Amino acid sequence: MADAAFVAVDWGTTSFRLWLMSKSGEILGERRSSEGMTTAMRTGFPEVLASHLAALSAPSGLPVIICGMAGARQGWVEAGYVDVPADLSDVLKGAVRVPGQADDIRILPGLAQRATETPDVMRGEETQLLGALSADYRTGDQLVCMPGTHSKWVSVSNLKVTGFSTFMTGELFDVISKHSILSHAVSDAEAFTGDLPAFRAAVSDSYANPQMATNRLFTVRSGQLLHGLSATDAKAKLSGTMIGLEIAGAHSTAPKSAKVVLIASGALGALYKAAFDALSINFVTIDADEAVRHGLVAAAHAIWH
Repeated sequence: MADAAFVAVDWGTTSFRLWLMSKSGEILGERRSSEGMTTAMRTGFPEVLASHLAALSAPSGLPVIICGMAGARQGWVEAGYVDVPADLSDVLKGAVRVPGQADDIRILPGLAQRATETPDVMRGEETQLLGALSADYRTGDQLVCMPGTHSKWVSVSNLKVTGFSTFMTGELFDVISKHSILSHAVSDAEAFTGDLPAFRAAVSDSYANPQMATNRLFTVRSGQLLHGLSATDAKAKLSGTMIGLEIAGAHSTAPKSAKVVLIASGALGALYKAAFDALSINFVTIDADEAVRHGLVAAAHAIWH
């Protein structure tokens, strides 16, 4: 580990990801756990960080750059927000040093949209944007989609964030599928992919008719009672309805010329790819892990080099 130059950490609400990095940005070691902010509030942020560094036998005294919920008001140290519109580089200038620590530990701020009618915040996704867009998207308009429990859609023009919207798609899907009448319809569902016709049809229908979303949700149940809709198709229809509604909302305020950039990975990323394909939306995909790591590397270089 003699080549280790700094530590990069993405500290979410329920997840923790750490990379031991060389000066050139090479990954020398990696740790992942469920010790997000919720856990660290009880066990201690310094203790969680120290345990993972010890597990990697990381040299002492390395500087640490952190993004995510460790900088929330209830996190390790509040890192505040940079107000939009803002250049992505402004995020780097707002890094807050954690007091009382022997090592140099910095936490990046989030972004805030303070418009009275559409107030919004993000924390962690700004670092993904920084890592995903800095190299290849210096000009033009982008509409960036970052799926998750609370999906973010961000309008970017020439590396300036001009506005963004949060959609509670993932959380609502979880609540509806577990705590509503639709829970009976999907309880025996198997895993599905975006190739399932029920998913693609629901995406297209919800996108075209967003005003009918709550009606379409009920048809997940009535379709099963009257037409024998399988549990798996029912769950796929519920998912497609929610994702189609989200995309319709995001497109309703975005510049028509904006290029869609999907920052995602895993099964959820695959569903959004399938949804875009079903709607004939041209897009490019950037891996979410790579994006946040590249953003943290850019921040480290800006602060310490």
